Amino acid sequence: MSARRLGLPRRAVSQILLTQLAIAAGVVALATGLFLAPLSAQLDDQAMRRALAIAQSAAADPSLAAGLLDSGASADSPVQSSAERIRRATGAQYVVVLDLDGIRRSHPSADRIGLPVSTDPSDALAGREVKEIDEGTLGRSARGKVPLLAADGEIVGAVSVGIAYDSVRERLLGAIPGLLAYAGGALAAGALAAYLLSRRIQRQTRDLAFSDIAGLLAEREAMLHSVREGVIALAPDGRVRLVNDEAARLLGLAPDATGGLAGRPLDDVLGAGRTADVLSGRVTGRDLLTVQGPRVLVANRMPTEDGGAVATLRDRTELERLGRELDSTRGLIDALRAQDHEHANRLHTLLGLLELGLHEEAVEFVTEVAGVHRTTAEQVTEKVHDPLLAALLVGKATVAAERGVPLRLAGTTLLPDRLVDPGGLVTILGNLVDNALDAAAGSPAPLVEVELRAEGRTAVLMVRDSGPGVPTARREEIFTEGWSTKQPRAHRERGLGLALVRRLAERQGGSARAGEAADGGAEFSVVLPEALR
Repeated sequence: MSARRLGLPRRAVSQILLTQLAIAAGVVALATGLFLAPLSAQLDDQAMRRALAIAQSAAADPSLAAGLLDSGASADSPVQSSAERIRRATGAQYVVVLDLDGIRRSHPSADRIGLPVSTDPSDALAGREVKEIDEGTLGRSARGKVPLLAADGEIVGAVSVGIAYDSVRERLLGAIPGLLAYAGGALAAGALAAYLLSRRIQRQTRDLAFSDIAGLLAEREAMLHSVREGVIALAPDGRVRLVNDEAARLLGLAPDATGGLAGRPLDDVLGAGRTADVLSGRVTGRDLLTVQGPRVLVANRMPTEDGGAVATLRDRTELERLGRELDSTRGLIDALRAQDHEHANRLHTLLGLLELGLHEEAVEFVTEVAGVHRTTAEQVTEKVHDPLLAALLVGKATVAAERGVPLRLAGTTLLPDRLVDPGGLVTILGNLVDNALDAAAGSPAPLVEVELRAEGRTAVLMVRDSGPGVPTARREEIFTEGWSTKQPRAHRERGLGLALVRRLAERQGGSARAGEAADGGAEFSVVLPEALR
């Protein structure tokens, strides 16, 4: 049932204030009742104890027992005089002395002397002390009864003392105003605290109604899990607050585990690495690139007012792939442009030989030119049987030739056409060859050597270049995302190729390492277990 149907205010802060006031009033009323209940019992007990103490004091007077034995039941007897003196001194309702037959020897009303008592005196006459609240001839009272002993210790009667119950009730009623004053003070303090708390909640909730807050939460959940951008919310202590479906997909997390990630440290969820460093803020900047599994991600992090943060992730894998294909295409276009120019020169030469009638020389010239290209393709396909890798190497050889860097296959190269993931090997080999060509270009004796071989079901890829090499201290650092010695290009970032190479190798249970070639320069080796069928 809605607040409007119940007649409650619509604003959340007003409903909270009313609820808190109702709770405070209920608690005060309950505490007051719980206090009054034992107070009444306590006052009853105090009255009974007082009556018993007066009775004990009276019974301890030897003259009272002696008077009981020596005089009869009359209004002017010593027993009546002593009892009335004690009653007036203590403020008791009555002090009654009775003999062994239960006959009153004293009473505030003289006409009742000599009559039997109205309540059973057997316990007191048997030597037991009694305290109780009972109804008698003078009304309801708190009573104390004790045996009356003679000088020789023999029971000769009993003393019964009563405290008017009206005085007990008056004490109870007299305590109520003070108690209500305290309860009112507590209620006022609770109301003030509730008001201050409601004001704070009003500022924090922006004076929204509960239905508005529920609607915003529902819209937030729907929006976060429907957007095509990964979103991760972090608490001030670095624990995960929220992971939407797209973030779980990009980070390789189980889609049904997003709810179970809340409250866990980010480093436990992602493990140590650049991705965790970027999302946690240990690495700062805008549009930071990171590699998570096979994906290239762009991350941005925005702090929140409470000290936490919200990080967004975008998938840039396809863009990076297209960028690398664009690089390769540009290289091929440059090579084709150069070949076109060279081809025109060869056609002019061939035309001149034909016009001069040198037909045999023309045939030899054509045979030599065609043989060079055919030899390169045949050498590659003889040793690399996978068509994708073979095509890649033929294209890279053309690009290398135009850049003045010979690209050759090592003599031990032999890779059968049994690859499980040829696309992954194309990515790995393409990145390594591109880096090797960049490093070897401009060296005194430029050279790039590629070695591909199979060891059982394991594929081994090695790329060597004649460049300056990689310092020993940086042979692990170069596999970090964003690390590069080259200037970034306009269409994509640098420093991702080697990071992708290592991630792709590790995804297949392999490894990627950098070392030094035998003739100097760098040597990159990739080992991929179970890469062949």
